Amino acid sequence: MKTIYLLPLLLLSACSTPKLALRPLPPPSAAGNSAVRYPEVVRAYHVGRYAEPNDDLVMHEQHTVFRVEENTRWDLHPGSGGGSAIIPRDAAFSPAPVNDDILAEVNSQRLATAQIMGQSRALSAALMQFQSALQQTKTNWQQTAALHATVSAMQQRLDAIESTQGQTPTISTTNAAIDPLSP
Repeated sequence: MKTIYLLPLLLLSACSTPKLALRPLPPPSAAGNSAVRYPEVVRAYHVGRYAEPNDDLVMHEQHTVFRVEENTRWDLHPGSGGGSAIIPRDAAFSPAPVNDDILAEVNSQRLATAQIMGQSRALSAALMQFQSALQQTKTNWQQTAALHATVSAMQQRLDAIESTQGQTPTISTTNAAIDPLSP
């Protein structure tokens, strides 16, 4: 009885859509594998007779020790693989195409760059002269301000002297010394 129920299920599964078959790529050959991955580096070392460092009751006879120096890794350099896909080269590492138009443009750019560099040097020299002239002007201004203050002080002293000359001086009839602080 159970088989009768299973029979329509089997027939329905036969009517389903066709399955997509995935076919894996053929395995790369030995030469192709080296273009995709770098092989591991194994080195052999000859070890002589020695006593084990952790247990001095154990001695090793001379033998060869194999050590993996570098594990396998992917080759990530573009264009070095042997695959059929065309990998675009990096433009920074490929030489520029050369023709007359490009050479003329490159030469005009070099000439323009040389002119700009010359103008830059001239501008730097003019800027240095301007800075030294500005420093000299500041120094002159400070000296002028100091001289102006000195002249103002002298003018005040001169005005004080002239105002005292307009007064009649008192003549002393005694032999007493004149007080220099009196007017």
